Amino acid sequence: MTSTSAHYLIDILALLLATVIVIPLFHAIRLGAILGYLTAGIILGPWGLGIITEVEQVRHLAEFGVVFLLFALGIELEPNKLWQMRKMVIGLGLGQLLLTAAILYGVAVLFGLPTKTALVVGFGLALSSTAFCLQILAQKGGISTVMGRMSFSVLLLQDLAVVPLLAMVSLLTDSSASEPHSLISMPYSILVIIALLIAGRYLLNPILGRVVASRDPEVFIAMAVLLVLGVAWIMESIGFSMALGAFLAGVMLAESQYRHQIEADILPFRGILLGLFFMTVGMGIDFALLWEKLGLIIALTLGLMIIKAAVVYLLARIAGTRHDISLRTAVLLSQSGEFGFVMFGFATVAGVLSLQQSQMLTLIIALTMALTPFVVMLANYVLAHFATPETHEGERFSEFIDASEQHIILAGFGRVGARIAAILNIAGVPYIALDMKQDRVKVARAQGFPVFFGDASNVKVLQAAGADDAKMIVVALDNPEQIDRLVSIVSQHYPNMPIHTRAKDRKHCADLIRNGATTTVSETLETSLRLTEEVLLGSDVDPTIVANVLNQFRDDYYSNVVQKVTEDKVVLGELKH
Repeated sequence: MTSTSAHYLIDILALLLATVIVIPLFHAIRLGAILGYLTAGIILGPWGLGIITEVEQVRHLAEFGVVFLLFALGIELEPNKLWQMRKMVIGLGLGQLLLTAAILYGVAVLFGLPTKTALVVGFGLALSSTAFCLQILAQKGGISTVMGRMSFSVLLLQDLAVVPLLAMVSLLTDSSASEPHSLISMPYSILVIIALLIAGRYLLNPILGRVVASRDPEVFIAMAVLLVLGVAWIMESIGFSMALGAFLAGVMLAESQYRHQIEADILPFRGILLGLFFMTVGMGIDFALLWEKLGLIIALTLGLMIIKAAVVYLLARIAGTRHDISLRTAVLLSQSGEFGFVMFGFATVAGVLSLQQSQMLTLIIALTMALTPFVVMLANYVLAHFATPETHEGERFSEFIDASEQHIILAGFGRVGARIAAILNIAGVPYIALDMKQDRVKVARAQGFPVFFGDASNVKVLQAAGADDAKMIVVALDNPEQIDRLVSIVSQHYPNMPIHTRAKDRKHCADLIRNGATTTVSETLETSLRLTEEVLLGSDVDPTIVANVLNQFRDDYYSNVVQKVTEDKVVLGELKH
């Protein structure tokens, strides 16, 4: 093994060891994973133990965490929901960017910076961190809340603005070499995006269907990663960011029956790489510069966060949002983001910013990121203890709250599952169905059923299907082994979720209840009772007597199941003692 290979192996081992030790510790003291990753990065970086010194090389890899994060976000937004958000994206998002940039430009001019430099500083610091905001939102209900929709609208507009802002930097310098080589004409870029959306609409499902038909999970995972990185690369090659390309890839799959399985397969990549991104932020804090200009940097950092929060709060209130939601959104978006690193680096190469100015701005961005989790926790504490929610205001954005909350997860869409779904549709009860047979999924979706391809016994698939917000799970699978596995997994990871399941016979009912099922229905019993009912009615037995006999038999049957489970628990308890 070469010395270079050994060096990279040590870096990887150090990153994994820091993750295993630091993150559980920060969870235990209730400070959250983001602060844990930042701390781990500081410890491993040049100003800590110095184990990792090539921060830029690690940062290039870590940027893929943001890419996968944006993909996961895009796959949650169906195109019609995205279209509904257009007013918020243009109104709130564009208003925040322009107003914040204008104020920061004025502050920069007051500090004596040239007009060109002040313009770059204003727009660069006006951008917020998509990675930080979305990770914090994931712990607070995601983008299904009013706060989530507003925050995402601002972040999406900022991502769209990156290309014009880089073009602006190139126009501020006379050096033709500074023009972004990937910045192609806007009409061509729009045509490429339209082509990708058309391909996603008409080609992706058939292609994914062929991959699923191979019955090789590894090939399916490889196809999912290829799709994310491929679209991200295409978008970067026409001048947009890779993160925006990944978001587009997610939107392309938002209506696919394979979306939940793909989201579950991508989840490990997103988690590891996003954690690495937060570590690189911690590694990039220049403590020598911080110590040298401590007072100035702290004042600029806090001033920046106050200005950004004030602008977002003002715009949200003008839009008619409640005081507490406006404040939480403002605090969440008060930091500057990762695209600021890119913009200031490009401006330094172009000669618009000096190296010292760029280092100072980069340090301020990193500090705003590091402070954000603390500020969010402080705001939540203050609002929880000292603020009274305004109940009289209308919720201007309530139409964007996810209507699938408190839905039912239906595992299996065979004959039993399809009948349950049809009745739920008639009753107007929201549900999401999962099935592993692609032909069945395709036919059901063509009929308008919300059925998706995915393995319901996979915890990540359940998470992608919204298990955290689900009212209950109904198991309509026809394979007893799959039913057993699914009930055990759900009862382990979601102990408070009611589980109503199909069972093979009385023994199977008892086993399932023992493993955590709430209600079991025996196939053999219900078939026998129905046939017996027809026999008794055909034998001229009074219908009331028939109903009483069958109900008594059913009650005795399930009572014996519960009694058997209780006896087993008693015996098990005696053995333990």
